[in-house]
Amino acid sequence: MKKSIIIIFFLLFSLSIFAQKKATIQFDSTEFNFGKFKEEKGKVEHIFKFKNTGNDTLKLLDVKASCGCTSPVWSKKAILPGESGIIKAVFDAKNRPGIFRKSITVQTNATNDQVVLIIAGDVIPREKSIRDIYPTAIGNLRFKSSVFNLQKILNTEIKTDTITIYNDWEKPMKIKFKDLPEFIKLKAIPSKLDPGKVGKIIIKYDGSKKNDFGIFYDRITLLTNDSTDSEKIYNISAHIIEDFSKMTPSQVENAPKIELESEVFDFGTIKQGAVIKKEIKISNKGKSDLIIRKYFASCGCTIVNIEKTTLKPNESSIIKIEYNSVSKKGKEEKTITIISNDPRRMNLNITVKGIVNGE
Repeated sequence: MKKSIIIIFFLLFSLSIFAQKKATIQFDSTEFNFGKFKEEKGKVEHIFKFKNTGNDTLKLLDVKASCGCTSPVWSKKAILPGESGIIKAVFDAKNRPGIFRKSITVQTNATNDQVVLIIAGDVIPREKSIRDIYPTAIGNLRFKSSVFNLQKILNTEIKTDTITIYNDWEKPMKIKFKDLPEFIKLKAIPSKLDPGKVGKIIIKYDGSKKNDFGIFYDRITLLTNDSTDSEKIYNISAHIIEDFSKMTPSQVENAPKIELESEVFDFGTIKQGAVIKKEIKISNKGKSDLIIRKYFASCGCTIVNIEKTTLKPNESSIIKIEYNSVSKKGKEEKTITIISNDPRRMNLNITVKGIVNGE
């Protein structure tokens, strides 16, 4: 009997010791500040040192940075009790001027299973070159962007803006324009731009002459004496919206009011290649005629048709939607935009979404 009690005691003691075996991760420091440094320095790095102060093998299960600008490198081998390891944090300062503070989350099998490391600093921006300021080159004429965005323009408005250009050629560049649409007027200042000089193109966009609504990309043609791409195509974007600003409160109260049966078409999970159809009721709950000025889908995979585009008060119509999942895979989300003369909701979107199982 006494012998049995002793055996049980030693078994329980052994199990207790075994149960208490745990790895513990201890860092010399969990935060490092690089201070101020120049962007030209590029990648900077710091090594975080740690030690397994527990009595079991330490394993680093996962090490994740808070952004793609930070790359962690770490010890992949198991760390025995009393041994040390490192996690190297690499931060890329290129195109990231200013103060930064990034985190690296370390997941382990230790008792303190999650540790967050911090790197911080202040990147002094490099002096920008002409190619940085004017990154888009069409021949030897450089622009600040590939598309000049005029943003919102009322259909009653003439909007004036300036496109800045740079002559990156060793000769003076003559600039004029060809086949402009009636709603766009352009003027180059100067019309003969000296080498290494900045010029401008004054643009006047007449929203009333566009006679349409929505987002547009208009191509303009520049004729130059440039030895490379003398005839240059440049894009201008604009979002034409209806001007309701002069409506009185009474007119708004008596305006049309668009209403949809649903603003989401969730087709669930389908097989690749399936064609899904949906009908959604559209109604005018206002006090005057609702006019559907325009409707379109964000993708050619989605076809939309509205049976009737002028609705009297309390009248309804049907929006027919057809989504084709050919060549699609994974999570899908498309948008159908409806533009109307409802001053409260001139732009209304229907979301078409679901999951396509690929082959």
